[in-house]
Amino acid sequence: MNNIPKKLREEMAQDPYYKKCCLKNNECSGKIEWHHALEFAGRQIQKKFAIIPVCEYHHKNVSLFKKIFHWIALRRATIGELKEFERANFKRELIILNKLFKK
Repeated sequence: MNNIPKKLREEMAQDPYYKKCCLKNNECSGKIEWHHALEFAGRQIQKKFAIIPVCEYHHKNVSLFKKIFHWIALRRATIGELKEFERANFKRELIILNKLFKK
């Protein structure tokens, strides 16, 4: 696990998005923690789109929510940000996850 760079951490602390759990459901409980939802080349991606706010409950049970966490993070990325990680094929993963979660 890597620490979030100070500049990015400060930016996220000012962003209202990071104050509530991104899943916002009746299972939410505990304080908000920041979760690195995406990895590339065996390392956590230190970009704002790849770090999402989750409550303690969802963070503790991350394996149950891994796909939806990926989907949330990938939807937050711009095309340019996804291009930076082209070898990871995040665009293809986003298409698959959109089919799975969009209703």
